[in-house]
Amino acid sequence: MRAWERLLADGDGRDGAAVRSLIHQSWTRCASGGTDAQCSEAPIETGKAEIEHRSHANGELMHASRRTFAGLGRLLDGTGAMLTLADAEGVLVDVIGDYATMRRGMDIHLAVGGKWTEDAVGTNGIGTALLTGEPVYVHAAEHFCAGIKGWTCAGAPIRDPIDGAILGVVDLSGPPDIFRPHNTALVAAAAREIEKALADQQNENRLRLLEAFIANAPNYRRRDGLAIVDHRGRLVYANNLPDAVARDFFKPTGGGAVPRRFEVRRADGRRGLDLGGALPEAMKSCHVSDLAVEGGLRGVALVFPERASEAEHRPLPRPLPRLREGAAAAIVGESAAIREAVDLACRVAETPEVTSLLIEGETGVGKELFARLVHQGCRKSAAAAFVAVNCGAITHELFGSELFGHVAGAFTGATKEGKPGVFELANGGVLSLDEIGEMPLEIQPFLLRVLEERVVHRIGDSRPRPVDVRLIASTNRNLRREVEQGRFRRDLYYRISTVSIRVPPLREREGDVPLLLQHFNERIAGRSGRPALVFEREVVDHLAAHTWPGNVRELRNLVERLHVLRRDDTVRLEDLPAEMLETPAEPAAATAMPDGPKAGAQPAAARAGEIDRQRVMDALAAEGGNLSRVALRLGISRPTLYRKLEQYGIRRGFV
Repeated sequence: MRAWERLLADGDGRDGAAVRSLIHQSWTRCASGGTDAQCSEAPIETGKAEIEHRSHANGELMHASRRTFAGLGRLLDGTGAMLTLADAEGVLVDVIGDYATMRRGMDIHLAVGGKWTEDAVGTNGIGTALLTGEPVYVHAAEHFCAGIKGWTCAGAPIRDPIDGAILGVVDLSGPPDIFRPHNTALVAAAAREIEKALADQQNENRLRLLEAFIANAPNYRRRDGLAIVDHRGRLVYANNLPDAVARDFFKPTGGGAVPRRFEVRRADGRRGLDLGGALPEAMKSCHVSDLAVEGGLRGVALVFPERASEAEHRPLPRPLPRLREGAAAAIVGESAAIREAVDLACRVAETPEVTSLLIEGETGVGKELFARLVHQGCRKSAAAAFVAVNCGAITHELFGSELFGHVAGAFTGATKEGKPGVFELANGGVLSLDEIGEMPLEIQPFLLRVLEERVVHRIGDSRPRPVDVRLIASTNRNLRREVEQGRFRRDLYYRISTVSIRVPPLREREGDVPLLLQHFNERIAGRSGRPALVFEREVVDHLAAHTWPGNVRELRNLVERLHVLRRDDTVRLEDLPAEMLETPAEPAAATAMPDGPKAGAQPAAARAGEIDRQRVMDALAAEGGNLSRVALRLGISRPTLYRKLEQYGIRRGFV
């Protein structure tokens, strides 16, 4: 107090070792800046519109802090301490803790809307942490303003995981008797936990932006430069950028490079984000496209076409049609549903930056064929290993050993010479984990760690083994529902679903049953050396009308059975299994008799359309009308979903 009084009297605030350097520097800033030393409260925003606007602007920060505040808030009741969250401007956006202390805090506007920057209310845990960028504590008389000296506080800044910018401060405040030296460590730990939650949110947003770009960029070539900027102007993904652009995107600071944050502006109320005025000259020629996620604009993609002079000295990339004629030829079908899934798989194969892929679909739809398509279509891994593992066929006890391997004597029953896991076996290629929803919860954190760090540790061995593996996970479960019900880790789900492909069931593939029937018939006949079967038209119509609960696998097994049990080369209706004959046959559009369908029968095209319409309605209901998640659930792009909504007369806001 003597040092503070001397500072106010003659400008010298030092009194031997009584004042910490941090506090003296802050006092000096406050005195030279004209802060009122007799101030007894912080300025406060009281308007409802102002508070709502600030809460909306800091939505990500508040969402990331929710779990931390909920956990600590329960522990602070009756302790005399309160926990506050301030934004980057020092304004409080959340307060929790001891009720009596929060009531006292309202007297000095230590409440939602109060502004606690140094220039507003002098030295304090929030404002000083914002200014210094370090965790600090300010105890009692160390406060600059007289009306705040009856408090103690400790604050720690919360930094943006992408670019390190300070987003806010978490602060522990209360009467002087709650002061403990470790209060600073407590708020620093809380700040790190909030930063981790922010990183999870931003990683999810980054994956969604990548997915939105892949789904809507058919003309993008991997030789083109690509930068994806989120809605706050932060660079979240960059690949193959021209040198001049890279210099403008990254600003050297000290020993590293910090991503530049762009000034993102809206051009008007409809057109979305406008980066034009913020782009450096070297980037004026790039193609800018908006990226929508969950119905809202969440970023932009900037594509820099490869210059002709550069292309002349590089080998031409393999064209996409060649991929479709090669690996994709194993996927038989011409329906729009299957072609759309194949198209997305081909684009993923040509995009090596996507290191994780989730393939969803019912049992028997051919998910492994899509995994092999991606493997064969990737220049990097086409000649490398393809290792497929069925997670449902591994016992819980052996899961870790199968995935990561083990050293000799690591556990009872371990081989004497040790064993590599499937990650090592697939190094440089593709690892396909079928039925990943069957993976035990206790193994999932270790899988996530391998995917994040790109190294594997064998059981019983501390030596890291680097692995370069493209993971393709597949499942017949609804993993999003599994996450909500606690049976699958949320962070692992977001990590493996960078891009997801939904393989449609056979009942949704209009016109594909006759093609598959012919394909399996000819293949089995060629394998056995016997003539192909001849299917009567009435049989083909009946099979086209079947719902195929076992999907393509069921159809293939049926053709094999008919070849084994054949009496002659013709398949008649009575040759079909009894359970299949219970389904009334209806003529399919592609094989209808010349005189038209039977009276009262619904054409297959109309029936398929009704099934597809109901599928879209069910997805809309399940996802609460969120069109981005509906498109993900259906395995289609948003433009395709819009076309279906218009085609079937479904109002977007019906839910």
